[in-house]
Amino acid sequence: MDIVQRFKTIGPGAMVAAAFIGPGTVTTASVTGARLGYALLWTIAFSIVATIVLQEMSARLGLVSGEGLGEALRNRFDNPAIEYLAIFLVVGAIGVGTAAYEAGNILGGAAGLATITGVSSTIWGVVMGLVAGALLFTGKYKLIERALVALVAIMAFSFVASAILIGPDLGAIAGGFVPGIPEGSLYLITGLIGTTIVGYNLFLHASNVQERWSGPGDLPASRTDTILSIAVGGFITITIMITAAAAFPLGTELDDVGQMAQQLEPLAGSYAKIFFSIGLFAAGFTSATTAPLAGAWATTGALGWDSDLKSPRFRAVWGTILAVGVLSVLLGGSPVQIIVFAQVVNGILLPIVAIFLIYAMNQTDLLGEYTNGPVANALGAIVTIIVVWLGLRTLLSVSGVL
Repeated sequence: MDIVQRFKTIGPGAMVAAAFIGPGTVTTASVTGARLGYALLWTIAFSIVATIVLQEMSARLGLVSGEGLGEALRNRFDNPAIEYLAIFLVVGAIGVGTAAYEAGNILGGAAGLATITGVSSTIWGVVMGLVAGALLFTGKYKLIERALVALVAIMAFSFVASAILIGPDLGAIAGGFVPGIPEGSLYLITGLIGTTIVGYNLFLHASNVQERWSGPGDLPASRTDTILSIAVGGFITITIMITAAAAFPLGTELDDVGQMAQQLEPLAGSYAKIFFSIGLFAAGFTSATTAPLAGAWATTGALGWDSDLKSPRFRAVWGTILAVGVLSVLLGGSPVQIIVFAQVVNGILLPIVAIFLIYAMNQTDLLGEYTNGPVANALGAIVTIIVVWLGLRTLLSVSGVL
């Protein structure tokens, strides 16, 4: 397969990249770069490898079994109590969680547009919500996929251009890929990994590959798509950290990523500001579109509803998630209690989903010859241990212990 053909396979994986490079990732990478310089670039590299491991399994599960992850999770247990618990966790963490964070996705993208135009971010937030809703309402997977792939390309160009214009130290960049844990950086490491390995992306990927491909014969194309897309997503995150590291003195406390674009202008000119703002908009819009989509696939799969993009229940789920985000923007922010709930349940769900995914990938009655081999299981186990650590830290942080 030549390079052109490889890039033509990109689609479902790019939607995963579009989902994890949201305002949260832009903020975390920017804050880390401003405070610690290039020191934690290795964390992003690790996160990308870990994400590829889990997302490849999720895509393989969807293509081979023909089931979404929510559906597989519900169907693998005969005990009603465990089945209902699984449904609660999926609907609670993915459905409610995506709704809780949707306001942040919309506001992040709107902040980028507000920086360029001077128009209120609230107005842009409502416009973004309406446009995302119109795109999803078409029910045309290919159209949604192409729009998101295009925005990922715009995002990549914008953030790479910002990094080049700011003039980073190439030697320091290379040193940042040598693992090390600076004092006080553990929670930033946790944040960088946590914004890349996203629970709802496992549900998104298992379902969207079925919209693009038809079965196990397409696994090579799916793997190429997964590796290339997530690697590009990781590279985008790296350029964001590099931009912040080059723009600010070491130890700078960056409070508002929306202000970063403004602060780039005197350092690297107006183009750097514009490119970063466009990238921030693309990050917000892609996440604001993929989060409701992932929430709908996860919820309908867990509840046993029709997961067709044009089905009324599927539209009702993503419509509710999107509406909560827009309403939160109009009210001036996300409901704190809902966000805390989402963090707690997500902290519980991600390790459980990762463990279940490893379990499912070893079931010959589900996957036949496409079950995990020893290497895949070993890599999956390492990533799952990290994910369990992240979940524990999330729970301890929310409870005030950390």
